[in-house]
Order: sequence, then C-alpha cells, then structure tokens
Amino acid sequence: MRILGVDPGMKATGYGVIEILGAEFSSLRLLEAGTIEPRTKDPLPHRIDKVYQCLSEIIRQFSPDILVLEKLYSHHRHPTTACLLGHVRGVILLVSAHHHLEVVEHSVKRIRKSVCGNGNASKEQVRDIVKKTLKIQADTFALDASDALALALGFARMQDVMRY
Repeated sequence: MRILGVDPGMKATGYGVIEILGAEFSSLRLLEAGTIEPRTKDPLPHRIDKVYQCLSEIIRQFSPDILVLEKLYSHHRHPTTACLLGHVRGVILLVSAHHHLEVVEHSVKRIRKSVCGNGNASKEQVRDIVKKTLKIQADTFALDASDALALALGFARMQDVMRY
C-alpha cells in the first residue's frame, strides 16, 4: 500500500509518500518527501496552481492508493488564515478527484496521538518520531514534510496496516 500524506499550507505544503508492503515494521519504505513552496509574491491563483501541478506530478510518479489530508483547524482569532488555507485544501481535493484518489482527513491531534502517543506533541517531537520510524535523517526535512509523513504513518497505524 502506498500512502501520500499532505500537510496544506499557504507558504509551504508538505508531502510524504510511504510504501508498506506488509504488516511488519521492516516493510516500511520512504519513497519521497518534501515541500511545495510557491513564491509568496505570486498572485493566489498562481500559488495554488503550483500546489496543483506539483501534487499531480507526485501522484503520477508514485501512484499512491490513498491521500491523507490534515483537517482544517480554524481559530476564532485568525479567520482569514482558515479561509486562505481552504483554497489550498480545495486544490488538494481537486487534484485527488482528477486522479481518482481516495482522500481521508484526520486532525493534527489524532495523528500526533497515533504517531507519538501524545496529541499535543510538538512539531519537533513528531519529526523525531518520524525520523526513528523511517530510519532517516529527518533534520534535513522541513517540519511541513515531517508532518506530512506523520499523516501517512498515523493513518497506517490507525488502519492497522502497519504494526510498530
């Protein structure tokens, strides 16, 4: 099973693709991870188009079975942020539909609880667990990329696709 995790953002959208060949820890493989970083000076349509184009290419290249997307969280003090993030999420959902890719959404707290055992774990703690689980030098990844990998790993664990 191939799982694409996506952590949407206006400045950077993290992504990570993992492959699980069986139920054992040793069958877990990192295929790709990184961030999509549109130019902040570009108009909004161009920025979300870059997310669309890059994710399309990732889906074509790795043929994931499912896309795990971080649920939208909005704080009453920052309603504009939630609206802008909604544009990026909409593009992610659109590219998923165009590629006939199933989408599952999970909250940050639920993923962090699944991966770290603590729903309030920091981004750095999540990166450390991702690093150990995938046996990689995750310090080279942006936090958005490790969050995306955590989405994929958390989904696998919650579905009992993989046992740690």
